[in-house]
Amino acid sequence: MRYRQLGAAGLRVSVLTMGTMTFGGRGGFASVGSTGVDEARRQLDQCLEAGVNLFDTANVYSSGLSEEIVGEVLEGVRDDVLLATKARMPMGEGPNDAGLSRHHLITECEASLRRLRTDHIDLYQVHEWDGQTPLEETLEALDDLVRAGKVRYVGCSNYAGWQLMKALGIADRRGLARFVSHQIHYTLQAREAEYELVPASIDQGLGILVWSPLAGGLLSGKYRRGEQGPAGSRHLSGWDEPPVRDEEKLYDVVDVLMEVAKDRGCSPAQVALAWLLGRPAVASVVIGARTTEQLADNLGAADLSLSDQEQARLEEVSRPPLLYPYWHQAKTASDRLGPADLSLLGPYLSGGRHTVS
Repeated sequence: MRYRQLGAAGLRVSVLTMGTMTFGGRGGFASVGSTGVDEARRQLDQCLEAGVNLFDTANVYSSGLSEEIVGEVLEGVRDDVLLATKARMPMGEGPNDAGLSRHHLITECEASLRRLRTDHIDLYQVHEWDGQTPLEETLEALDDLVRAGKVRYVGCSNYAGWQLMKALGIADRRGLARFVSHQIHYTLQAREAEYELVPASIDQGLGILVWSPLAGGLLSGKYRRGEQGPAGSRHLSGWDEPPVRDEEKLYDVVDVLMEVAKDRGCSPAQVALAWLLGRPAVASVVIGARTTEQLADNLGAADLSLSDQEQARLEEVSRPPLLYPYWHQAKTASDRLGPADLSLLGPYLSGGRHTVS
């Protein structure tokens, strides 16, 4: 297992993180998975043996049951691992049972600590944007939790670029605990994060954590052009997380994934995960599985490094189009671009000229 700094923080995390959204199976999360305590313990042991040191959950997963299972299976090894959870989503029917208010954040942090059977959370993440609560209130509440020793580091998830930068600016101006990470959706099938979120993370020293790195299974190799998907699976037109806006391009990406995987003697899922681990600012990729077999396959991606040629093939088939102002910057500002700019524009430049195909 390899380890990376979580952005500019001193914390070192494994390049693969164990995600636990499949734990529990309560309510709507039953469609994602229903892993019980015994299977969760087996998966935990697999991850620990492989060197995984970061485990990610959220209070909303199965209405707290995922956290309860994580807390139970981590007993005895809690001090050997890093534990991340999240808050923001509705946890009840009351008017204050959702959002990022001081009331909700502190209440939910205390509840998560009880369910997780721990006295601190290593990485506490705001799960989604809250446009109705002042950012100052949210960030001051997070800072209080850090100062109280209940939280070690704070991060965010699913923020837009301007929302992320506003939060960092307020934290810096007021001397509050700063986000060290941003958990986002980012795959070969969905590279929108490269427009703003990846460059912002490079510029501001945030570590990227990637959720659903196989696009909900779309990049696992189970979905092929002209073939029926796995039994019980949805037709691609029914996917909404992540949405499939260009089915033909998705299959083009899968075709190249399958070819690279065949050449390397590994699974297409491992290739998709390895591609992410080669992207700028990515600190760790959150993997989850319904079975120990799936988990073992995903864990194998930690040892896979793609060649320049393989990365170029995947880049060519999945590259997103340049939106404004980026196409204009590629055309007229290529003489003065920095590392954050080049994370997006670099592949489009050749000899300082704009070469979009």
